[in-house]
Amino acid sequence: MNTEGLSTPELADAQPVVDEVVAVAPLVIEAPAPATPAPVVVHNLDDSSLYIHRELSQLQFNIRVLEQALDESYPLLERLKFLLIFSSNLDEFFEIRVAGLKKQINFAREQAGADGLQPHQALARIAELVHEQVERQYAILNDTLFPALAKHNVNFIRRRFWTAKHKAWVRRYFRDEIAPIITPIGLDPTHPFPLLVNKSLNFIVELEGVDAFGRDSGLAIIPAPRLLPRIIKVPEDVGGPGDNYVFLSSMIHAHADDLFQGMKVKGCYQFRLTRNADLSMDTEDVEDLARALRGELFSRRYGDAVRLEVVDTCPRPLLDYLLKQFNLTEAELYRVNGPVNLTRLFSITGLESHPELQYKPFTPVIPKLLQNSENIFSVISKQDILLLHPFESFTPVVDLLRQAAKDPHVLAIKQTLYRSGANSEIVDALVDAARNGKEVTAVIELRARFDEESNLALASRLQAAGAVVIYGVVGFKTHAKMMLILRRESGDIVRYAHLGTGNYHAGNAKLYTDYSLLTADAALCEDVSKLFSQLIGMGKTLRMKKLLHAPFTLKKTLLDMIARETAQAAEGKSGHIIAKFNSLTDPKIIRALYKASQTGVKIDLVVRGMCCLRPGIAGVSHNIQVRSIIGRFLEHTRVFYFLNGGEEQIYLSSADWMERNLDRRVETCFPVEGKKLILRVKKELESYLSDNTQAWVLQSDGRYLRTSPSGNQNPRNAQAGLLEKLTGPLINAR
Repeated sequence: MNTEGLSTPELADAQPVVDEVVAVAPLVIEAPAPATPAPVVVHNLDDSSLYIHRELSQLQFNIRVLEQALDESYPLLERLKFLLIFSSNLDEFFEIRVAGLKKQINFAREQAGADGLQPHQALARIAELVHEQVERQYAILNDTLFPALAKHNVNFIRRRFWTAKHKAWVRRYFRDEIAPIITPIGLDPTHPFPLLVNKSLNFIVELEGVDAFGRDSGLAIIPAPRLLPRIIKVPEDVGGPGDNYVFLSSMIHAHADDLFQGMKVKGCYQFRLTRNADLSMDTEDVEDLARALRGELFSRRYGDAVRLEVVDTCPRPLLDYLLKQFNLTEAELYRVNGPVNLTRLFSITGLESHPELQYKPFTPVIPKLLQNSENIFSVISKQDILLLHPFESFTPVVDLLRQAAKDPHVLAIKQTLYRSGANSEIVDALVDAARNGKEVTAVIELRARFDEESNLALASRLQAAGAVVIYGVVGFKTHAKMMLILRRESGDIVRYAHLGTGNYHAGNAKLYTDYSLLTADAALCEDVSKLFSQLIGMGKTLRMKKLLHAPFTLKKTLLDMIARETAQAAEGKSGHIIAKFNSLTDPKIIRALYKASQTGVKIDLVVRGMCCLRPGIAGVSHNIQVRSIIGRFLEHTRVFYFLNGGEEQIYLSSADWMERNLDRRVETCFPVEGKKLILRVKKELESYLSDNTQAWVLQSDGRYLRTSPSGNQNPRNAQAGLLEKLTGPLINAR
C-alpha cells in the first residue's frame, strides 16, 4: 500500500486491524474521579483530522468480525460463521456504501464529511483495504478452517481429489439435477451479454469450434439458477463416513463440455457481480408508496455494477472482457482463491451431526413475576418489567400481544413494525386481534432495507385481516419500536405499552442483545399514544412528559444532557457519560462530546460498529475511551447514562447517534425509572466496560486493539457473564 503523504490519522484509516492480542486495561464504573483538566492545547473542533471516515470505520468493524474466525475459544463452526458474516456484511457494504460513494462521483456531487475525505479518496482506500482482507479471508478459510473441519470429518472435496466413485456420482447428479435446468448463453451479435442478477453465481466459458449454425464467438455464459444448492452432500456410500460435500461450481466446471455438444471447452471460470442495491425512490412524487416500492424492488436486482469477484485462475483476457462489460476498473476486481459466493456455506454451520462444533444451546429465562401468570396485564400494572434479550426471553412480549388479542376488555392495539417477518408470532397475534374485533393499527416501515418485500407481504396480510395499515411519514423512516394496548378496566381506559431497542422479530431476539420495557406508567403510555397520533394522523408536535423522540426532541435533549455534564465539570464537579449503541457518526454529537472531554467529563463509549470520533487526543478527547464488543450475540442495545450531579439518569433508545437516526427517522428514547432498574442497567453496562476478552479498544490513530487479561486479572466476558447470571451455569456460554 502506498502510504506516502498521509498524515498519521489518515494513515490509520487505511490500515487493517492488528493481528496480535494486546493487553489493555479494562474500564470499571466507579465513583466518579475528580475531573481531569485538559492540557493547555487549543483545538478547532471542526478540524477534519479529529474525525474518522464513516465507511472506513464500518469496514474496520467488518474486519473485527473476520478476526473472530481465528479465535480458537469459539467452536469451529461458529468461527466459520463469523467468516461468512464478514462476506455477508461486505456484500451489503458494496451494495449500499460503495454504491453511494460511486453515485456521488458519477453525478459530480462529491461531498466530504467532517473527516474531509472526498468520495474518490475514500473509494481508493476502501479498495486497498478490502483487497487485503479478502485475500486474508480466503487464506483463513483454505489454510485454517477447512483443514480443522477435515479433522472432524467435515470435508469439502476438491476436483483433484475426486475418486472414480466420486466422478461417477457427480456425473449422474449433474445429468439428473443440474443440466436440465441450466441455460447456457452463447455470446454473439444476436446473443449479447446477458443482464445478470445481483450477487448471482455465473460462469464465463471459453470455447473452441463452430456450432451447428456456424457461430464461433468463442465465449458463453452459464448463469447458475438460484434454486440449485451451492454445496451438495455426497452420499455416504460414495464419499465414505462423515460429512462430505462437493461444490456446485466444481460440478459445472467438470461437466461444462456436456452443455456445449461438439464444442471444446478451453476454460470455465466462476464469477459474481455485486450491484447497487439501494433504492432511489423519490417519495415526494409517489402517490402510492407500496405500489412504487414493488416496482423499485425489481430494479434492485439490476442496479449499476460496483464489484466483480472472479476465481483467481481466470485468464487475463477474460478478466478484461468482464471488466469492460460491467464498466468496472481494476480496483473493483477481486480475484479469489475459492468459491465466489461464500455466504452459501451458511447451510452447513448448523450441522446436526456436530453439536460439539457449535455453541451449546441455552434457554432464555422468563422473569419469575411473569412465570405462570394468567393475566400479564395485572403484573405490568403493578411495576415495570425490563427484559434483556436474548438472555431473557422475548416470549413475554409475544404473550402480552396474544392476551390482548383474546382479552374481551382490550379495545385497541397500535404497533410499529420495522423488521418482523410476515409470518411471525407477533403478526399472528395482530391478525387474531383484528379478527376478534379489536381496533388494530399497524405502522409498517416499508423501506426497512432488504426487508421491503417481506414488509409488503406483512401489510397485505394485516389489511386482509381488517387491520388499519399506515406506512409512516413520507421522508422519515419509522424506526421506533413501540406497542400500545388500550384496555377497559373498572369503567376507565387504561394504557399498556411495550418499548424496545430492537425489532419485533423473535428470531433476532435470540441473536441480538436488546432491551424491552413493559409498562403501564400513565405518563409514558400517554406519550406513546401521542406519538402514534402524530404518525397516524396530522397535526403539530405534541408535548411529551417522559418520552424523547426523533426527529423533534431527542437530539436536542441529548445535546442538552451532554452540555449539563460539561457545565458540571466546568464548575469542578464530576461529570460522567456512558453510552452504548451501534454507531456514532453525528458531527454535532461528536463535537459536544469533545467539548465535554475538554472540560473534564469522563466519557465511556461502547460502539459496536462505526465510530467517527477519535478518542485519546490530548486536549480534545483525552477523557474519552471507545470500545467495541464482538461476540456470540450481535450487540444491539442503545443505552445512555448521565451522572447528572449524582441524580443518575439512564435512557434506552431505538436510535443510534447518527444523523439519519436523529434527524431523518422517527425514533423513541425512554427513561429507566426506579432505583432497582437503574442499578441493574448500570451493572450491565459495567460488565461491558470491564470486558477484557471480547472488547476492542479504539486508538486515537484509528486502529482497534483487542483486550486481554493483564497481570493477575481474571478473564471477563460480558456476554458469557450475563448468560451465566441470567440463564444458569457458564456451560451455557460456549
